Amino acid sequence: MSRSERKWDHIRFALENRQNRSTVFDDIKFIHQSLPNINVSDVRLNYLIGELSLSSPIFINAMTGGGGEKTYQINKQLAIAAKHTGVAMAVGSQMSAIKDQTERYTYEIVRKENPTGIVIANLGSEATVENAKLAIDMIGANALQIHLNVIQELTMPEGDRDFFGSLNRITEIANGVDVPVIVKEVGFGMSKETVESLISAGAAIVDVGGSGGTNFAEIENKRRKQSLPFFNNWGISTPISILEAASIPNNIPIIGSGGFSSSIDIAKGLAIGASAIGLAGFFLQILVQDGLDALIEEINTLHSELTMIMTALGAKSISDLKHAPVIISGETYHWLTQRGIDTKQFSQRKIK
Repeated sequence: MSRSERKWDHIRFALENRQNRSTVFDDIKFIHQSLPNINVSDVRLNYLIGELSLSSPIFINAMTGGGGEKTYQINKQLAIAAKHTGVAMAVGSQMSAIKDQTERYTYEIVRKENPTGIVIANLGSEATVENAKLAIDMIGANALQIHLNVIQELTMPEGDRDFFGSLNRITEIANGVDVPVIVKEVGFGMSKETVESLISAGAAIVDVGGSGGTNFAEIENKRRKQSLPFFNNWGISTPISILEAASIPNNIPIIGSGGFSSSIDIAKGLAIGASAIGLAGFFLQILVQDGLDALIEEINTLHSELTMIMTALGAKSISDLKHAPVIISGETYHWLTQRGIDTKQFSQRKIK
């Protein structure tokens, strides 16, 4: 099977594969504020995450490219949606276009449709500095995502089996390019120890990519003759991954992704430590099933609802929202307790 055919396989199975939204989002509850003392018009959604100035904490996360005309059309429409709503957008892995120049157009369309927006390039951890520079130049990227997908590769019939040296390659890329490097997990979460290693390697931002969204183990298992079912429920949930990363004193900017599909979950993700929230499968379903206008409307609705939630909490900014008091219970509480992370700090804080 060609790389292009595999790319479309991933999109097709992702659309068939229901999002396994983790109920652990329900473990996070806001403490009601009867006197928020602000107006809706006071709320601002813009935020600086590392060197990236975002007009919204919501962005379109990496999905596709390199699969011919079908992936070209998806990226074109996603880029139009990003332009109309002012959100950032990441493309899927560009290695296919680096290896096959005829696939470049499926990525280049993103910058053509959105010439002034925030666009993020994407490569796997096997990439070299030269690969990284080519990917960045291909779309005039403002940042580079390096994705970590060990479980997907192990489950993929034709996947990689050699993961030695990834951290060193990340360091070389971080030192060798002129844009911020975001290291992203693809749906199995990050522990605080992983984040600490990535900080040491020079990552500017981490995208924890927790379990609860598109499950690439399930997708790859559908492509195998003999499945590896133990990987289907593998990983760390998105809220727990955010909280683990946020427990590190370094204060590295965190992107939360994996299973977000509502404004309240986005607000919760930001409140517990994320600086931005990436959505992929949820947006893809809307685009394919209902069209571009429906996707634009959904993003605008998420912005409107997030503004309402922040007003109810008395949070004028994303920085304020990070101080909103929350109660953490259930599986999330037990996990954090076992990991030595004190949850009381979240319930006793307040917006000044």
